[in-house]
Amino acid sequence: MCTCECVCVCVCERGRECKHGKGALPAGVCCWGCVCSCAWCVCAYTSTWSSPGGGGHTSVSPLRQAVTTATRRRRVSEDAGHTSPPEAHAAGPWCCPQQRPNRMGPRWRIGLQPWASQNHRLEEEAKRFLQYIITPQLQCGSVWESEHWSVCEDDRFSLSQRITSKHCRVYSLGLGADERLVERALVRRGCEAHCFDPSIPEPHLQDSERLWVHRLSVDWRDPNPAIPAQRHHGNTKKLATILNNFGHQEVDILKVDMESAEWKILENLILEGVLSSVGQLLLEVHLHWAGFEVSGEEPDVVRYWFSLLKEVELAHFSLFHSWSDPDKPRLFLHKNLWNASSVYRLGWVNTRWK
Repeated sequence: MCTCECVCVCVCERGRECKHGKGALPAGVCCWGCVCSCAWCVCAYTSTWSSPGGGGHTSVSPLRQAVTTATRRRRVSEDAGHTSPPEAHAAGPWCCPQQRPNRMGPRWRIGLQPWASQNHRLEEEAKRFLQYIITPQLQCGSVWESEHWSVCEDDRFSLSQRITSKHCRVYSLGLGADERLVERALVRRGCEAHCFDPSIPEPHLQDSERLWVHRLSVDWRDPNPAIPAQRHHGNTKKLATILNNFGHQEVDILKVDMESAEWKILENLILEGVLSSVGQLLLEVHLHWAGFEVSGEEPDVVRYWFSLLKEVELAHFSLFHSWSDPDKPRLFLHKNLWNASSVYRLGWVNTRWK
């Protein structure tokens, strides 16, 4: 008597391996069983691949054909990505889980621009940044101004026609109550305006026929649903969430004056692709400190600011307006650099908004 393990391995179309016939047998019976099992496997695969539609290839062994075909089918299923073959569902989710459609998801971080110089000095980063924000990239044939905010009404873009037809929509993001002079002026010209003020008592107030104030604060993240919101603080939501809740697909003018929260909000708009739904971006930037939740050494902060504005340009926006507030302190990250003001108002137009 001897101990022998006789194993027959069959490759199924699902790409799995099934092992059968394991046991202790006499030597003669063991050898005879192995021969019979192998002969049965060869006959089974030969009969399968000699049938119509089996391929009819005689130069390659049937077993190799079976393995190759199963492998190809598995690769095709993985490459397709959209649906799994019917047998995958029969085999269970542990075998071939159905994959979701291949869609472009949100970006997780912006791409930083190269350093202004090899030594990474603050002065060089500040010089490049300031030169960028004071140099218009586009001349508008017609400009409307109010309170040093500018709107491009060039005939190359559709804003003037939308104002005339009263299909213009304005979103105004700000902190604290103000007189909303710019928004009221745009309403008088034919726009509807939505302002966001977390301090008002009601969820929504209609200030005039085409001006609404909402008890919301625009943030770069949505609130944690596990943490109850304090009523007197209102709600904070991302702009993409607000647009979806209001059912608004486009915003002709987005005015942002967020008192140093503009950098993280702008980053969120870039990462979530919201800028493609905006016709013009009116942005006030504050340079006396890094801004809310912006960290790093001073040269890193300025490089981050510059990279954000370059991302706006990559989204097909061109700078057409820049105004330096002469009444603000001459501070750039707590220093007097290049005699720069700590506050600038910028105007960007989406050149594809036609």
